Amino acid sequence: MKPQLSLPRKRRIHSWPVRICHWINVLAMIGMVMSGWGIYNADPLFAFTFPQNTTLGGWLGGNIAWHLAVMWLLAANALLYLVWGIFSDHFRRDFFPFSPRSVWRDTVRALTFRLPHKPGQYNAVQKLMYSGVLLLGALLVLSGLSIWKPVQFSGLVWLFGGFDIARYVHFFAMSGVLLFVIIHVLMVLLVPETFVAMLTGGKKISTEDHADE
Repeated sequence: MKPQLSLPRKRRIHSWPVRICHWINVLAMIGMVMSGWGIYNADPLFAFTFPQNTTLGGWLGGNIAWHLAVMWLLAANALLYLVWGIFSDHFRRDFFPFSPRSVWRDTVRALTFRLPHKPGQYNAVQKLMYSGVLLLGALLVLSGLSIWKPVQFSGLVWLFGGFDIARYVHFFAMSGVLLFVIIHVLMVLLVPETFVAMLTGGKKISTEDHADE
């Protein structure tokens, strides 16, 4: 008998779970940020507030109600993404490995407009950013729980160094996520086909072509 040749498997650039979670996340993050700005305005941490027309809820009670409602949507979506990402090998395959050297190399390439775009393959800077935003998301959840239920989660409050510090952590973690979003949108504007791929899934690629360098 002739040995059977194993053909490389094909898959979409972005599978349907990634696309669904991505667009739910867009809507949820808009709701969380706008309602969160309204909550911030009621007791600012710094010498500025956000314009009222950029907030969601109309008043503090409404801000909090929206924030908590959207929080459950965001939490369910994040849980789905995490479970799928682990069991589908998405995280290991797409976000790792990367090293300080590879991040520096691809940063220089990007700044000099010499960074190649390979459909379905993240460069080292993207891997660092996606891994980092997942960590920021975890920090947002933990600090948010500390602010929401400081008595029930007193242990978390203690780990953050107190309620006030937990508020600062929450604010800066959200700022980090917003910075990620800004950079992400700029990259999409530079490579518009990535937007189409996130809508349609993009072309099918070979798993061999997707191997990390």
